[in-house]
Amino acid sequence: MTDLQHLPSIDGILSAYDAIDPLFVDTPLIRHDAADAELRLTLHAKVETLNPLRSFKGRGTDWLLQTMSSTGIPLVAASAGNFGQGLAHAAAKRGRKAIIFAATNANPLKIAAMRGLGAEVLLHGEDFDAAKVEARRFSAEKGYAFVEDGAHAAIAEGAGTIALELTRQSEKRGIALDAMLVPLGNGALLTGVGTWIKARMPSCRVIGVVAAKAPAMLLSWERGEYLPTPSAPTSADGIAVREPVPYALESMKMTVDDVWTVGEETIRSAMRFCQQHYGLVVEPAGAAGVAAALEHRQRLKGESVATILCGGNVPQ
Repeated sequence: MTDLQHLPSIDGILSAYDAIDPLFVDTPLIRHDAADAELRLTLHAKVETLNPLRSFKGRGTDWLLQTMSSTGIPLVAASAGNFGQGLAHAAAKRGRKAIIFAATNANPLKIAAMRGLGAEVLLHGEDFDAAKVEARRFSAEKGYAFVEDGAHAAIAEGAGTIALELTRQSEKRGIALDAMLVPLGNGALLTGVGTWIKARMPSCRVIGVVAAKAPAMLLSWERGEYLPTPSAPTSADGIAVREPVPYALESMKMTVDDVWTVGEETIRSAMRFCQQHYGLVVEPAGAAGVAAALEHRQRLKGESVATILCGGNVPQ
């Protein structure tokens, strides 16, 4: 582990749930017979695309800023777009400046949304990780607070409130889950969800999902060492990670059972699946869990499975 902060905790998730902006919590858990018939399993989808940011990121960023010291120092981060929106929203609520670095080829819709929420957006580099290097350098030079998605317990705990809600909804409906499919980018969502599931529903397998073209987190987790990749050329920008986050890898040791890959065509099929069966527009990274259900359906046949539709910011 690269610092002395604690790993995500159950108590942190419970505290986050009580404190996070109501805009982001208590989201629907849906399933449809036609979708289940096509998959040959029962799929319960937690919908995180209906809030003003169209993603789950507002949970973790809101909790993070509640747990940080309330100085006026500007916040600096790198983002493919959704985390930056969450940080901009949380910062604006507290009168703090947010400076977000994004790749020069980042999703224009997400860039415009970050700026619309009050963030200063600076474009640098050809991908997310290049933008993060520059964000880290810039924040150190200026003496600003650098915020790294996946590297703070509070961000994971905020994301873990999704699992808290999911288990409560499942218990109320008499659902016993066999597996949880969670998109894996920088790792906050997976480790937060895994922290809660392992404590509250230990028979449920927690499975991270990466794009086959962006396997850095998978390779590093499997081999127990930091293993970056030269590139991460996936359409799923929210999980296009080539530089693993060490804190997230440490957290994954006790919260994750397996990590699976999905191909680009399956990701596109998953987006169509969400629109056809749920009537929802879901971005590539947000549909990665559904892609895993499609690509690995034989491994999950007959099981009760949950996933998170974690973002819906698709260029028009």
